[in-house]
Amino acid sequence: MHYFEYKNGELYVEDISVKKLVQEYDTPLYIYSAKTFKRHFKAFDSAFEGLKHLTCYSVKANSNLCILKLLGQLGSGMDIVSGGELFRALKAGIEPKKIVYSGVGKREHEIREALLADILMFNVESEAELIKINKVASEMNKIARVSLRINPNVNPETHPYISTGLEKNKFGIPEDYALEIYKLAHNLSNIEPVGIDCHIGSQLTSISPFLDALDKILDLYLKLLDLGIKIQYLDLGGGLGIQYKEEAPPHPIEFGKALKKRLQNKNITLILEPGRVIAGNAGILVTKVLYTKKAPKKNFIIVDAAMNDLIRPSLYGSYHKIEPVIQSSAQQTIVADVVGPICESGDFLAQDRKLPKLKEGDLLAVFSAGAYGFTMSSQYNSRPRAAEILVDKDKIILARRREVYMDLINLEDNCI
Repeated sequence: MHYFEYKNGELYVEDISVKKLVQEYDTPLYIYSAKTFKRHFKAFDSAFEGLKHLTCYSVKANSNLCILKLLGQLGSGMDIVSGGELFRALKAGIEPKKIVYSGVGKREHEIREALLADILMFNVESEAELIKINKVASEMNKIARVSLRINPNVNPETHPYISTGLEKNKFGIPEDYALEIYKLAHNLSNIEPVGIDCHIGSQLTSISPFLDALDKILDLYLKLLDLGIKIQYLDLGGGLGIQYKEEAPPHPIEFGKALKKRLQNKNITLILEPGRVIAGNAGILVTKVLYTKKAPKKNFIIVDAAMNDLIRPSLYGSYHKIEPVIQSSAQQTIVADVVGPICESGDFLAQDRKLPKLKEGDLLAVFSAGAYGFTMSSQYNSRPRAAEILVDKDKIILARRREVYMDLINLEDNCI
Protein backbone atom coordinates (compact mmCIF):
# COMPACT_ATOMS: atom_id res chain seq x y z
CA MET A 1 0.00 0.00 0.00
CA HIS A 2 1.15 3.56 -0.66
CA TYR A 3 -0.08 7.06 0.07
CA PHE A 4 -0.34 8.50 -3.43
CA GLU A 5 -4.08 8.95 -3.91
CA TYR A 6 -6.49 10.90 -6.10
CA LYS A 7 -8.76 13.39 -4.34
CA ASN A 8 -11.44 14.91 -6.53
CA GLY A 9 -9.50 13.92 -9.62
CA GLU A 10 -6.16 15.36 -8.44
CA LEU A 11 -3.15 13.32 -7.29
CA TYR A 12 -1.96 13.89 -3.73
CA VAL A 13 1.00 12.59 -1.79
CA GLU A 14 -0.30 12.22 1.75
CA ASP A 15 -1.84 15.65 2.50
CA ILE A 16 -0.05 17.59 -0.27
CA SER A 17 -1.16 18.24 -3.84
CA VAL A 18 1.37 16.97 -6.38
CA LYS A 19 0.45 19.89 -8.65
CA LYS A 20 1.32 22.30 -5.83
CA LEU A 21 4.72 20.66 -5.40
CA VAL A 22 5.42 21.00 -9.13
CA GLN A 23 4.46 24.68 -9.05
CA GLU A 24 7.13 25.23 -6.40
CA TYR A 25 9.83 22.74 -7.39
CA ASP A 26 9.32 22.23 -11.17
CA THR A 27 9.80 18.98 -13.10
CA PRO A 28 11.22 16.38 -13.44
CA LEU A 29 10.60 15.82 -9.74
CA TYR A 30 10.99 12.83 -7.45
CA ILE A 31 8.41 12.80 -4.66
CA TYR A 32 8.59 10.39 -1.71
CA SER A 33 6.01 9.59 0.95
CA ALA A 34 7.41 9.29 4.49
CA LYS A 35 4.23 7.54 5.63
CA THR A 36 4.72 4.87 2.95
CA PHE A 37 8.36 4.32 3.92
CA LYS A 38 7.35 3.90 7.56
CA ARG A 39 4.50 1.55 6.74
CA HIS A 40 6.61 -0.64 4.47
CA PHE A 41 9.53 -0.86 6.89
CA LYS A 42 7.31 -1.77 9.84
CA ALA A 43 5.36 -4.32 7.78
CA PHE A 44 8.60 -5.98 6.69
CA ASP A 45 10.44 -5.86 10.01
CA SER A 46 7.47 -7.05 12.08
CA ALA A 47 7.08 -10.13 9.83
CA PHE A 48 10.13 -11.64 11.54
CA GLU A 49 9.10 -11.08 15.14
CA GLY A 50 9.98 -14.13 17.18
CA LEU A 51 13.31 -14.53 15.38
CA LYS A 52 16.46 -12.74 16.43
CA HIS A 53 16.90 -10.50 13.43
CA LEU A 54 18.28 -7.26 12.06
CA THR A 55 16.71 -5.53 9.07
CA CYS A 56 19.43 -3.77 7.07
CA TYR A 57 17.91 -1.54 4.40
CA SER A 58 19.70 -1.79 1.05
CA VAL A 59 21.12 1.70 0.54
CA LYS A 60 21.55 1.27 -3.22
CA ALA A 61 17.76 1.26 -3.68
CA ASN A 62 17.43 4.88 -2.53
CA SER A 63 20.36 6.52 -0.76
CA ASN A 64 18.94 9.96 0.01
CA LEU A 65 20.09 11.06 3.48
CA CYS A 66 16.57 12.01 4.53
CA ILE A 67 15.39 8.49 3.73
CA LEU A 68 18.32 6.86 5.54
CA LYS A 69 17.70 9.02 8.62
CA LEU A 70 14.00 8.19 8.57
CA LEU A 71 14.66 4.45 8.40
CA GLY A 72 17.43 4.67 11.00
CA GLN A 73 14.98 6.27 13.42
CA LEU A 74 12.73 3.24 12.92
CA GLY A 75 15.60 0.95 13.99
CA SER A 76 16.90 -0.07 10.58
CA GLY A 77 20.46 -1.08 9.91
CA MET A 78 22.04 -0.61 6.47
CA ASP A 79 23.39 -2.88 3.74
CA ILE A 80 26.07 -0.99 1.81
CA VAL A 81 28.08 -1.76 -1.33
CA SER A 82 30.61 1.10 -1.46
CA GLY A 83 32.65 3.50 0.63
CA GLY A 84 30.30 6.25 -0.48
CA GLU A 85 27.32 4.38 0.90
CA LEU A 86 29.20 3.84 4.17
CA PHE A 87 29.81 7.61 4.28
CA ARG A 88 26.10 8.26 3.72
CA ALA A 89 24.99 5.74 6.35
CA LEU A 90 27.30 7.20 8.99
CA LYS A 91 26.23 10.76 8.11
CA ALA A 92 22.63 9.61 8.58
CA GLY A 93 23.49 8.51 12.11
CA ILE A 94 23.30 4.75 11.57
CA GLU A 95 25.06 2.71 14.26
CA PRO A 96 28.16 1.07 12.71
CA LYS A 97 27.29 -2.25 14.38
CA LYS A 98 24.12 -2.24 12.24
CA ILE A 99 26.01 -1.93 8.94
CA VAL A 100 26.99 -4.85 6.69
CA TYR A 101 29.24 -4.30 3.68
CA SER A 102 28.46 -6.30 0.52
CA GLY A 103 29.80 -6.07 -3.04
CA VAL A 104 32.39 -7.86 -5.16
CA GLY A 105 34.95 -5.06 -5.61
CA LYS A 106 35.85 -3.46 -2.29
CA ARG A 107 38.93 -1.23 -2.61
CA GLU A 108 41.64 -1.01 0.06
CA HIS A 109 40.66 2.47 1.21
CA GLU A 110 37.03 1.34 1.49
CA ILE A 111 38.06 -1.64 3.62
CA ARG A 112 40.07 0.69 5.88
CA GLU A 113 37.15 3.08 6.24
CA ALA A 114 34.83 0.24 7.23
CA LEU A 115 37.33 -1.14 9.75
CA LEU A 116 37.81 2.31 11.27
CA ALA A 117 34.05 2.66 11.60
CA ASP A 118 33.90 -0.81 13.20
CA ILE A 119 30.97 -2.06 11.12
CA LEU A 120 29.19 -5.29 11.99
CA MET A 121 30.78 -7.35 9.21
CA PHE A 122 31.95 -7.62 5.62
CA ASN A 123 30.08 -9.94 3.24
CA VAL A 124 33.09 -11.43 1.45
CA GLU A 125 32.66 -12.42 -2.20
CA SER A 126 35.94 -14.22 -3.04
CA GLU A 127 39.07 -15.79 -1.62
CA ALA A 128 41.14 -12.91 -3.00
CA GLU A 129 38.96 -10.38 -1.20
CA LEU A 130 39.24 -12.34 2.05
CA ILE A 131 43.03 -12.26 1.84
CA LYS A 132 42.98 -8.52 1.05
CA ILE A 133 40.75 -7.76 4.05
CA ASN A 134 43.07 -9.78 6.30
CA LYS A 135 46.08 -7.82 4.97
CA VAL A 136 44.45 -4.43 5.59
CA ALA A 137 43.18 -5.48 9.02
CA SER A 138 46.65 -6.72 9.96
CA GLU A 139 48.22 -3.39 8.95
CA MET A 140 45.65 -1.61 11.12
CA ASN A 141 46.00 -4.08 14.02
CA LYS A 142 42.27 -4.85 13.83
CA ILE A 143 40.11 -7.95 13.57
CA ALA A 144 37.70 -7.97 10.63
CA ARG A 145 34.40 -9.73 11.22
CA VAL A 146 33.32 -11.44 8.02
CA SER A 147 30.53 -13.43 6.48
CA LEU A 148 31.19 -15.39 3.29
CA ARG A 149 28.67 -14.83 0.53
CA ILE A 150 27.71 -18.21 -0.86
CA ASN A 151 26.47 -18.64 -4.42
CA PRO A 152 23.97 -21.52 -4.10
CA ASN A 153 23.26 -21.84 -7.84
CA VAL A 154 19.54 -21.20 -7.33
CA ASN A 155 17.46 -19.68 -10.13
CA PRO A 156 15.62 -16.63 -8.73
CA GLU A 157 13.38 -16.47 -11.83
CA THR A 158 13.90 -12.75 -12.32
CA HIS A 159 15.48 -10.44 -14.92
CA PRO A 160 18.98 -11.74 -15.81
CA TYR A 161 20.58 -8.38 -14.98
CA ILE A 162 19.37 -8.61 -11.38
CA SER A 163 19.90 -12.34 -10.88
CA THR A 164 22.85 -12.95 -8.54
CA GLY A 165 22.60 -16.55 -7.31
CA LEU A 166 23.51 -18.62 -10.38
CA GLU A 167 26.89 -20.19 -11.17
CA LYS A 168 27.33 -17.83 -14.13
CA ASN A 169 26.86 -14.69 -11.98
CA LYS A 170 29.84 -12.74 -10.65
CA PHE A 171 28.62 -12.83 -7.07
CA GLY A 172 29.65 -15.01 -4.18
CA ILE A 173 31.69 -18.13 -3.55
CA PRO A 174 30.50 -21.37 -5.21
CA GLU A 175 28.92 -23.62 -2.58
CA ASP A 176 31.32 -26.46 -3.43
CA TYR A 177 34.30 -24.35 -2.28
CA ALA A 178 32.65 -22.68 0.69
CA LEU A 179 33.91 -25.06 3.37
CA GLU A 180 37.53 -24.68 2.29
CA ILE A 181 37.31 -20.88 2.23
CA TYR A 182 35.77 -20.90 5.71
CA LYS A 183 38.69 -23.02 6.96
CA LEU A 184 41.04 -20.44 5.45
CA ALA A 185 39.14 -17.59 7.08
CA HIS A 186 39.21 -19.38 10.44
CA ASN A 187 43.01 -19.64 10.25
CA LEU A 188 43.78 -16.09 9.10
CA SER A 189 45.23 -13.95 11.89
CA ASN A 190 43.02 -10.89 11.52
CA ILE A 191 39.76 -12.45 10.36
CA GLU A 192 36.84 -13.61 12.47
CA PRO A 193 34.23 -15.56 10.47
CA VAL A 194 30.90 -14.77 12.16
CA GLY A 195 28.29 -15.25 9.44
CA ILE A 196 27.01 -16.82 6.26
CA ASP A 197 25.60 -14.60 3.52
CA CYS A 198 23.42 -15.44 0.53
CA HIS A 199 21.65 -13.07 -1.87
CA ILE A 200 20.16 -14.61 -5.01
CA GLY A 201 18.61 -11.66 -6.84
CA SER A 202 16.11 -8.84 -6.93
CA GLN A 203 12.38 -8.45 -7.69
CA LEU A 204 11.57 -12.03 -6.68
CA THR A 205 7.86 -12.85 -6.80
CA SER A 206 8.05 -16.23 -5.06
CA ILE A 207 9.60 -17.34 -1.79
CA SER A 208 10.54 -20.80 -3.06
CA PRO A 209 13.95 -19.68 -4.44
CA PHE A 210 14.75 -18.13 -1.03
CA LEU A 211 13.88 -21.40 0.70
CA ASP A 212 15.88 -23.50 -1.78
CA ALA A 213 18.91 -21.33 -1.07
CA LEU A 214 18.28 -21.43 2.69
CA ASP A 215 18.27 -25.23 2.73
CA LYS A 216 21.76 -25.23 1.21
CA ILE A 217 22.96 -22.55 3.61
CA LEU A 218 21.68 -24.44 6.65
CA ASP A 219 23.52 -27.55 5.51
CA LEU A 220 26.73 -25.50 5.40
CA TYR A 221 25.90 -23.97 8.80
CA LEU A 222 25.80 -27.43 10.44
CA LYS A 223 29.10 -28.44 8.83
CA LEU A 224 30.75 -25.26 10.12
CA LEU A 225 29.50 -25.94 13.64
CA ASP A 226 31.08 -29.40 13.45
CA LEU A 227 34.39 -27.71 12.56
CA GLY A 228 34.14 -25.43 15.59
CA ILE A 229 33.42 -22.32 13.49
CA LYS A 230 30.75 -20.44 15.40
CA ILE A 231 28.33 -18.75 13.04
CA GLN A 232 26.35 -15.97 14.71
CA TYR A 233 24.64 -14.39 11.69
CA LEU A 234 22.71 -15.72 8.74
CA ASP A 235 22.31 -13.02 6.08
CA LEU A 236 19.66 -13.94 3.51
CA GLY A 237 19.98 -10.69 1.57
CA GLY A 238 17.00 -8.94 0.05
CA GLY A 239 15.17 -9.27 -3.23
CA LEU A 240 11.50 -9.52 -2.31
CA GLY A 241 9.57 -7.99 -5.21
CA ILE A 242 6.87 -5.35 -5.50
CA GLN A 243 3.94 -4.83 -7.83
CA TYR A 244 4.76 -2.71 -10.88
CA LYS A 245 2.03 -4.10 -13.11
CA GLU A 246 0.40 -7.50 -12.55
CA GLU A 247 3.03 -9.16 -10.36
CA ALA A 248 1.79 -10.85 -7.18
CA PRO A 249 4.79 -10.92 -4.85
CA PRO A 250 4.39 -12.64 -1.49
CA HIS A 251 3.68 -10.52 1.58
CA PRO A 252 6.59 -10.32 4.05
CA ILE A 253 4.37 -12.15 6.58
CA GLU A 254 4.40 -15.21 4.30
CA PHE A 255 8.18 -14.95 4.02
CA GLY A 256 8.51 -14.56 7.78
CA LYS A 257 6.39 -17.64 8.53
CA ALA A 258 8.48 -19.79 6.21
CA LEU A 259 11.75 -18.62 7.76
CA LYS A 260 10.49 -19.08 11.31
CA LYS A 261 9.62 -22.67 10.51
CA ARG A 262 13.11 -23.42 9.21
CA LEU A 263 15.10 -21.39 11.73
CA GLN A 264 13.30 -22.29 14.95
CA ASN A 265 15.69 -23.47 17.68
CA LYS A 266 18.68 -22.15 15.73
CA ASN A 267 20.91 -19.94 17.87
CA ILE A 268 21.53 -17.44 15.11
CA THR A 269 20.63 -13.85 14.21
CA LEU A 270 18.88 -13.46 10.89
CA ILE A 271 19.90 -10.48 8.74
CA LEU A 272 17.68 -9.28 5.90
CA GLU A 273 18.51 -6.62 3.30
CA PRO A 274 15.26 -5.26 1.83
CA GLY A 275 15.50 -2.37 -0.61
CA ARG A 276 12.89 -2.25 -3.36
CA VAL A 277 10.14 -3.71 -1.13
CA ILE A 278 10.61 -0.75 1.24
CA ALA A 279 11.28 2.06 -1.24
CA GLY A 280 9.79 1.08 -4.60
CA ASN A 281 6.19 2.14 -4.16
CA ALA A 282 7.11 4.98 -1.78
CA GLY A 283 8.09 7.32 -4.61
CA ILE A 284 6.92 8.75 -7.91
CA LEU A 285 8.61 10.70 -10.69
CA VAL A 286 6.57 13.62 -12.00
CA THR A 287 7.19 14.87 -15.51
CA LYS A 288 5.66 17.51 -17.78
CA VAL A 289 4.46 17.06 -21.36
CA LEU A 290 6.58 19.20 -23.71
CA TYR A 291 5.11 18.17 -27.06
CA THR A 292 2.91 15.58 -28.69
CA LYS A 293 3.93 14.15 -32.04
CA LYS A 294 2.11 11.94 -34.52
CA ALA A 295 4.31 9.89 -36.83
CA PRO A 296 3.09 7.51 -39.58
CA LYS A 297 3.26 4.45 -37.32
CA LYS A 298 3.55 5.89 -33.81
CA ASN A 299 2.25 8.51 -31.45
CA PHE A 300 4.80 10.13 -29.18
CA ILE A 301 4.34 12.02 -25.94
CA ILE A 302 7.56 13.94 -25.40
CA VAL A 303 8.14 14.76 -21.73
CA ASP A 304 10.88 16.51 -19.77
CA ALA A 305 11.98 13.39 -17.86
CA ALA A 306 14.32 11.03 -19.64
CA MET A 307 16.39 7.87 -19.31
CA ASN A 308 18.96 9.83 -17.33
CA ASP A 309 16.24 10.45 -14.71
CA LEU A 310 14.74 6.94 -14.72
CA ILE A 311 16.75 4.34 -16.61
CA ARG A 312 14.82 1.21 -15.62
CA PRO A 313 12.51 1.13 -18.68
CA SER A 314 15.46 1.56 -21.06
CA LEU A 315 17.85 -0.76 -19.21
CA TYR A 316 15.53 -3.57 -18.14
CA GLY A 317 12.44 -3.04 -20.28
CA SER A 318 10.67 -2.38 -16.99
CA TYR A 319 7.04 -1.36 -16.69
CA HIS A 320 6.06 1.66 -14.60
CA LYS A 321 2.42 2.72 -14.35
CA ILE A 322 1.96 6.25 -15.74
CA GLU A 323 -1.10 8.36 -14.95
CA PRO A 324 -2.02 12.04 -15.38
CA VAL A 325 -1.63 14.09 -12.20
CA ILE A 326 -4.99 15.73 -13.00
CA GLN A 327 -7.54 13.19 -14.16
CA SER A 328 -9.58 14.18 -17.20
CA SER A 329 -13.26 13.49 -17.77
CA ALA A 330 -12.58 13.28 -21.51
CA GLN A 331 -13.00 9.76 -22.88
CA GLN A 332 -10.59 10.09 -25.80
CA THR A 333 -7.43 7.98 -25.46
CA ILE A 334 -4.40 7.30 -27.61
CA VAL A 335 -1.69 4.63 -27.72
CA ALA A 336 1.70 6.29 -27.58
CA ASP A 337 5.33 6.02 -26.52
CA VAL A 338 6.24 8.29 -23.61
CA VAL A 339 9.74 9.52 -24.49
CA GLY A 340 12.30 11.98 -23.19
CA PRO A 341 14.56 14.60 -24.80
CA ILE A 342 17.76 12.51 -24.84
CA CYS A 343 19.34 11.72 -28.20
CA GLU A 344 18.86 7.94 -27.96
CA SER A 345 16.09 5.82 -29.45
CA GLY A 346 16.23 3.89 -26.18
CA ASP A 347 15.13 6.97 -24.25
CA PHE A 348 11.60 6.06 -23.21
CA LEU A 349 9.54 5.75 -20.05
CA ALA A 350 6.82 3.65 -21.69
CA GLN A 351 6.06 2.14 -25.07
CA ASP A 352 2.70 1.53 -26.71
CA ARG A 353 0.91 2.79 -23.63
CA LYS A 354 -2.79 3.62 -23.62
CA LEU A 355 -3.23 7.09 -22.12
CA PRO A 356 -5.74 9.92 -22.18
CA LYS A 357 -5.13 12.37 -24.99
CA LEU A 358 -2.64 14.84 -23.54
CA LYS A 359 -1.54 18.36 -24.34
CA GLU A 360 1.52 20.52 -23.70
CA GLY A 361 1.92 21.34 -20.02
CA ASP A 362 0.01 18.33 -18.67
CA LEU A 363 1.66 16.51 -15.78
CA LEU A 364 2.27 12.76 -15.63
CA ALA A 365 3.14 10.68 -12.57
CA VAL A 366 5.44 7.69 -13.07
CA PHE A 367 4.66 5.34 -10.20
CA SER A 368 6.86 2.85 -8.30
CA ALA A 369 9.92 5.05 -8.83
CA GLY A 370 11.14 5.17 -5.23
CA ALA A 371 13.75 2.43 -5.72
CA TYR A 372 16.51 2.47 -8.35
CA GLY A 373 15.17 5.74 -9.71
CA PHE A 374 17.22 8.68 -8.57
CA THR A 375 20.11 6.46 -7.40
CA MET A 376 20.64 5.28 -10.99
CA SER A 377 20.15 8.72 -12.53
CA SER A 378 22.95 10.57 -14.30
CA GLN A 379 23.87 13.82 -16.03
CA TYR A 380 23.88 12.24 -19.49
CA ASN A 381 23.43 14.86 -22.24
CA SER A 382 24.52 17.40 -19.58
CA ARG A 383 21.10 17.31 -17.99
CA PRO A 384 21.06 18.48 -14.36
CA ARG A 385 19.54 15.84 -12.09
CA ALA A 386 16.05 16.20 -10.65
CA ALA A 387 15.11 17.48 -7.22
CA GLU A 388 13.89 15.07 -4.53
CA ILE A 389 11.03 15.95 -2.17
CA LEU A 390 10.02 14.04 0.97
CA VAL A 391 6.46 14.62 2.18
CA ASP A 392 5.53 13.76 5.75
CA LYS A 393 1.77 14.38 6.19
CA ASP A 394 1.53 18.14 5.47
CA LYS A 395 5.27 18.78 5.84
CA ILE A 396 7.45 19.29 2.76
CA ILE A 397 11.19 18.54 2.96
CA LEU A 398 13.52 19.44 0.12
CA ALA A 399 15.56 16.23 0.35
CA ARG A 400 17.85 17.21 -2.55
CA ARG A 401 17.83 20.45 -4.47
CA ARG A 402 17.61 20.45 -8.24
CA GLU A 403 21.02 20.61 -9.89
CA VAL A 404 21.88 23.70 -11.92
CA TYR A 405 24.30 24.15 -14.81
CA MET A 406 27.20 25.03 -12.52
CA ASP A 407 26.80 21.63 -10.85
CA LEU A 408 27.63 20.09 -14.23
CA ILE A 409 31.08 21.69 -14.37
CA ASN A 410 32.07 22.50 -10.78
CA LEU A 411 34.56 19.59 -10.72
CA GLU A 412 36.18 20.76 -13.97
CA ASP A 413 37.70 24.02 -12.66
CA ASN A 414 41.07 23.42 -14.33
CA CYS A 415 39.42 23.66 -17.73
CA ILE A 416 37.80 27.06 -17.16
